[in-house]
Amino acid sequence: MEMSGAGAGGVPTKLEHDDAAAVAAEREPCGGGAPRREEKERWRRVLVVGCLVALLLFAFFVLGRESASEVLQIASSKLSAMNGGFTTKNPSHGGGAAKHADELLGGLLAPGMDRRSCRSRYQAAHYYKHFPYAPSPHLLDKLRAYEARHRRCAPGTPLYNRSVEQLRSGRSAGGVECNYVVWLPFDGLGNRMLSMVSGFLYALLTDRVLLVDLPHDSSDLFCEPFPGATWLLPPDFPVANLFGLGPRPEQSYTTLLNKKKITAVVNNDDDPASKNATAALPPPPAYVYLSLGYQMADKLFFCGDDQRALAKVNWLLLYSDLYFVPSLYSVAEFNGELRRLFPAKESACHLLARYLLHPTNAVWGMVTRYYNSYLAQASRRIGVQIRMFNFASIPVDDLYNQILTCSRQEHVLPETTTDNDNDDDLATAYDSNSSNGSGGGNYSAILIASLYPDYYERIRATYYEHATRGRVRVGVFQPTHEERQATQRLFHNQKALAEILLLGFSDELVTSGMSTFGYVGSSLAGVRPTILMPAHGHRVPAPPCRRAVSMEPCNLTPPRVGEAECREMAAVVDKEDVARHVKVCEDFDRGVKFFD
Repeated sequence: MEMSGAGAGGVPTKLEHDDAAAVAAEREPCGGGAPRREEKERWRRVLVVGCLVALLLFAFFVLGRESASEVLQIASSKLSAMNGGFTTKNPSHGGGAAKHADELLGGLLAPGMDRRSCRSRYQAAHYYKHFPYAPSPHLLDKLRAYEARHRRCAPGTPLYNRSVEQLRSGRSAGGVECNYVVWLPFDGLGNRMLSMVSGFLYALLTDRVLLVDLPHDSSDLFCEPFPGATWLLPPDFPVANLFGLGPRPEQSYTTLLNKKKITAVVNNDDDPASKNATAALPPPPAYVYLSLGYQMADKLFFCGDDQRALAKVNWLLLYSDLYFVPSLYSVAEFNGELRRLFPAKESACHLLARYLLHPTNAVWGMVTRYYNSYLAQASRRIGVQIRMFNFASIPVDDLYNQILTCSRQEHVLPETTTDNDNDDDLATAYDSNSSNGSGGGNYSAILIASLYPDYYERIRATYYEHATRGRVRVGVFQPTHEERQATQRLFHNQKALAEILLLGFSDELVTSGMSTFGYVGSSLAGVRPTILMPAHGHRVPAPPCRRAVSMEPCNLTPPRVGEAECREMAAVVDKEDVARHVKVCEDFDRGVKFFD
């Protein structure tokens, strides 16, 4: 089952600028038009502050003190992002007194790492358009504590060597300072990125260290994210054949439970039988394999009592192609911590992806060369990501019409004129309504990310054959046309990652429903996309698209666990709070995602 789009199709594909062009673009002085935008920005801030105050009062008097506290934290994140420390100076944007981009993203990134070895780490802030949420103080503290723990426990340290010796012994042991979660690759690039983010958050929540086992097809995609230490699993790791274990190996958690080699016991301090049962538990195994892919073989992972059993295991091997973060919110052990880490629930993947996933210099060179050659001068950048699924495919003509119908519904792409239009009236209408706060310019760049060139060619032909309202200049671009997904090839994955980053620099996004490729692009961009609804039954959907109300990715295969299976869930977790923040996805009624 494939859930990710990878690659795109079309032209241009050859660039002659080197990476120095990106650095030079960042240093260019900005143009005019600042006073009008600054006045608009002041009024926007006044409006936002007024709405936040009204919402805070409503939460306090109607929903209670705890909800008011959460609203206050969200408001603080929003206002911090609007103020000086978290704004951006985009290389292409005008403005006489534009503020310098915060390279550390509001403290999200730690200073002091080598700029030359990973240029994207500090340069990306100059290219991102949106910074909707500042990281919470608790998240910053948690990240700095994690980095210190990773340095102590990383491969090559004495503590890591001691943990590996314990692993070879065949049993987990108490008193070992370092515990680990090892991420294993599964499915396409979008799926892998989302599962890496999920695994990292799980490591944060459980005081573990995240290590990744990267195959050749992913060996030159991402920089080392943690200061002073590697996250790469050494090749001499004692567990053999990690890439070939599959979804149901002998050491998977559910298999171990069924064979009573590990036991989950409800923790009840008032029940003597519970204490006796705990004392009689078998010693935990050396490692447990967590099968959290689309088959969700180890769904009991999302139960509180099972989490306590897993806490005694030193090594966890994570096999997943899902963004399972929303499902962690119903686990009592994690619920309160997730509230503190992410007061705004929809900020979780946005902040974690920007912290963790920095493209290597090889990929970043592709990104900056293409951006500066074709996208930098646009006053409005629109990303259109198109993913065709075998189970939901429709003819090219139908999908193209779906895109155009969606654009007219949500006013995304520049509108074309008809023979009856008065061009002067349309120019006035565009100048007043469609500048999108981008300096009043009239050049829109449309970036198409698709495996096939058909949609690029048809959209380009549309703007060649028809004038636009307001004489808007339109450029249509598509970096590559791979024709098929080839996750096993490194260069294919590098180009796919470059396109995800280019989507992340968009002002607006149109993405395909159920596509993890689109989910990652939206999260990095900090944008709530317009989602093309999947064509189930090979029919054009109605409505053609929906404007997302949360930029969080969808967990397409959430665990289906009932209260009888999770014996403590009903008693400990606030069901109403979970229902407010974990809801059905806009694009898939069997998936769940975070909402505010």
